Amino acid sequence: MNENGRKVGSVMVVGGGIGGLQASLDLSASGYKVYLVDRNPAIGGVMAQLDKTFPTNDCAMCTLAPRLVDAGQHINIERLTYSEVEGVEGSAGHFKVRVKRKARFVDEAKCTGCAECVQHCLVRNYAYLETPLIVPKPEIDPEQNALLERITARYPGGPETLVPILQDINAELNWLPPEVLGRLAELKAMPLERILRIATFYKAFSLVPRGKYIIRVCTGTACHVKGAPRIIDRCAGELGIHLGDTTGDMQFTLEEVRCLGCCGLSPVVTVGDEIHGKLTPTTAAALIDQCAA
Repeated sequence: MNENGRKVGSVMVVGGGIGGLQASLDLSASGYKVYLVDRNPAIGGVMAQLDKTFPTNDCAMCTLAPRLVDAGQHINIERLTYSEVEGVEGSAGHFKVRVKRKARFVDEAKCTGCAECVQHCLVRNYAYLETPLIVPKPEIDPEQNALLERITARYPGGPETLVPILQDINAELNWLPPEVLGRLAELKAMPLERILRIATFYKAFSLVPRGKYIIRVCTGTACHVKGAPRIIDRCAGELGIHLGDTTGDMQFTLEEVRCLGCCGLSPVVTVGDEIHGKLTPTTAAALIDQCAA
C-alpha cells in the first residue's frame, strides 16, 4: 500500500492447483490484481484426478470445480498458463518477475473450442501401429476352446468387443491363460499384442493363475486410516502367503485395491463380488475361515 493506504501493484501466485486457486481468489477479493502462473496448459493441478478428499470424503471435483469457474471469470485474475517463472528480482514488496510463456499457436481470447485448428493443423499425430509379431501359439485345452467360442459368439464385432470378452474369460477362469489369448487373437483376426496391451492395462485382469476366492483389501485413504494394513498382515498370516500371491491349493489369492467407492464402510474387503465392510483383523480372519469351510 502507499502512504494513503491505497492498494498498488499486483500479486503473483505460482502454481494453479487447489491451493493456488484459493490464494488467487482470496487476494483478488481483497482488491489485488493477481497473476496466476502454471506450467501446465490449464489450471486445476492434480486434484481432479482424485475421487474423494481426506478427511471429509468430499468429492474432489465438487470442491475444485467452483474455484475453477470463479478463477476463470474473475476480473482481477489473469491466468498465465503454459508458463514458467525464469527469474525474480527486487526486494520485499517490490518484485519484478520474468515469466516465459510457451507458444500455443492459438489465440486463447478467440478460442471457442470448435476444434477447427485440429483439422487444419500442419503437424499430425499418427497412430503408432507396430508390425505384428509371429508368436507360436500353445495348444489350447478343448474345454477352454469351447468356452472361448461360446464367449466370442456373444460379441460379434472387432476390437471394440475385446474388453467384455476378456471380462467374461476372466470371470470364468479367474485369469487369462496365454493359450486362450492366442486363440482369441486368431478368432478375432487381430495382433496378439493388442490383446495383451488391454489385458495388462486393467488391474481386474490377471495373466497368472489365481485362487478360487480372490480377497481384495481396500487400501484407499479412508480404509488405510481405519486399519487396512493390519487386515492385510492378518490375512497374509492366516493364508501363509504374501500380498499378491496365491495359496498352494489354489483356494485363495490376496490382493489390494486402491478404492472400492464405499468409504463409509471402511475398512472394506471383497471376496469375489461380495463386499464386507467395517472389518477388523479378527473378523477378516473369520471371513477366511468361513470361505475355507
